[in-house]
Amino acid sequence: MPQNTDNPADPFKKALAEATRVMADDRDLGISYSVDPPGATAEALRLPQVSRRMTRDEVLLARGTADAFALRHKYHDSATHARFLPSGQMARDLYEAMETARCEALGARTMPGTASNIDARIAAETLKKGYAQASDPAGIPLPAAAGYLVRQLATGRPLPPGAAHAVELWRGFIEEQASGTLGSLDAVLADQASFARLARKVIEDLGYGDQLGDDPETEDDPQDEPDTDAEEQPETGSEDEQQAPDESDVSPEQEQDDSLDAAQAQVSPDDLADAPEGEETDLPEGEAPQEQPPQPVSEADPEYRVFCTEFDEEIRAEDLAEPIELERLRAYLDQQLDPLKGAVGRLANKLQRRLQAQQNRSWEFDREEGILDAGRLARVVANPTTPLSFKVEKDTEFRDTVVTLLLDNSGSMRGRPISIAAICADVLARTLERCDVKVEILGFTTRAWKGGQSRERWLADGRDLSPGRLNDLRHIIYKSADAPWRRARQNLGLMMKEGLLKENIDGEALEWAHRRMQVRPEARKILMVISDGAPVDDSTLSVNAASFLEKHLRDVIAMVERRKVVELMAIGIGHDVTRYYQRALTITDVEQLAGAMTEQLAALFDKDPRARARMIGIRKAS
Repeated sequence: MPQNTDNPADPFKKALAEATRVMADDRDLGISYSVDPPGATAEALRLPQVSRRMTRDEVLLARGTADAFALRHKYHDSATHARFLPSGQMARDLYEAMETARCEALGARTMPGTASNIDARIAAETLKKGYAQASDPAGIPLPAAAGYLVRQLATGRPLPPGAAHAVELWRGFIEEQASGTLGSLDAVLADQASFARLARKVIEDLGYGDQLGDDPETEDDPQDEPDTDAEEQPETGSEDEQQAPDESDVSPEQEQDDSLDAAQAQVSPDDLADAPEGEETDLPEGEAPQEQPPQPVSEADPEYRVFCTEFDEEIRAEDLAEPIELERLRAYLDQQLDPLKGAVGRLANKLQRRLQAQQNRSWEFDREEGILDAGRLARVVANPTTPLSFKVEKDTEFRDTVVTLLLDNSGSMRGRPISIAAICADVLARTLERCDVKVEILGFTTRAWKGGQSRERWLADGRDLSPGRLNDLRHIIYKSADAPWRRARQNLGLMMKEGLLKENIDGEALEWAHRRMQVRPEARKILMVISDGAPVDDSTLSVNAASFLEKHLRDVIAMVERRKVVELMAIGIGHDVTRYYQRALTITDVEQLAGAMTEQLAALFDKDPRARARMIGIRKAS
């Protein structure tokens, strides 16, 4: 007789899938369950797996995730979202979080049952990320707190404890900066375009206006948008016929508001210079034209200058070479470093054993709830009146951690140094992934030798004195933190590509990596820089002070170490980086790199503070 293999969770999963399709108003929506992270596309949803045991937490998480995805599918328009999408990473994260909160709040108004389900999902999310234990705002991503606050304001419901704690840590800052804008939240909630405008205004209020990019409203045809703000003036030389209807359609109330806006606006000398002869530009009475100061390009040093950012690029490794070429370069890397793999592998195994040893010791016994402690069931068998004993796994120091490896891709790393750096990054990413530590691998160089298109523009514009950084940056993402190692393995071969390695502008690369880490949800963030020298770019240093790039690097390091959101360390290959970084290690032979990286990371996860201090305090490797 065949064995019955029916899964008791299947009826629940089938019912949840049907309910999700109905809620999303899409009968063809694909629904699957997986142990992989939940996700959604335009055609399908991936929900958390529900095991045969169907525990309460599994059921609540699946229902909450399904409701959240279904509501976004129903109320979210991708074209409108893309139209208003900001360009900067932090601004994008804020925009996404607020849009998610909008969709969930709309669902809570029409289908109140979804609110409690999504509350369960948020509670699980905040528990996993440790938001309830955060003692200051640095431990909570601003986008997460902003999204929770928007949801609370739109629904009027109390938040789960972890989310409520996250909001309270950021509430003072958000309300101080954006309370006026958020006051009109209720009126625009049902209109995605109006809400997107409000979200962009909130982002600007919070100090990230420089990341919004171009204003999508200016790209519309004025004839299609009769309510265009009066402060958006037509371009110089536009026809009078286009101006006349705008003036005639303005109501007295709008005219008064526009006059107030004009009184507050700042008119730059460039705008005055572009005005045709005979026309007068309206200025606030009694005020002279003022030039609006440009946004600083560096948080660490507002005086740091960049001549041109138009030709800079942040690019994924797979976009710099064809898949066939990446496969060939990876094979070349493996062949070149085959003799070294054994030694690196042994060090990686040593690191993994040290981390897993801490995992195995991190249990709390004799708890009233948790995982049943099978080792103590004998007491219950001997005496049925004895209560069951449970155990709970403790949070170890390396849980909920992300590690970023920032690799110098300058020309001086060509040959064996870059090969060893690539294979070490590869093995460490694989090792840490086994221990539930996420790893991001980044590289930095320039797009050209001797300045590239930035220098050409500088020459054409008359060679301004002290133009600042004068080369085109290339920041490369070899592996993002959320990408599994197997998908990024081929990318590391790109470092073997002829002509990739050029010059190094360390300060801006470090600031870029730090910005990426700041928005990560993990509680602990570790940034390791691997470089073989000081920042060098001939084009920049030939027309600026000799210490221009080095000073900026020192300023960025000081900012990162002062904020303490990210733990920063560096390994110098044949170059003393201890004069820049507080936590630094200098090696004299590139073959020491694998051991140095492994020991540094192992020391960070060591529970013994004296052992950590001994390793982190090392300044040079013998």
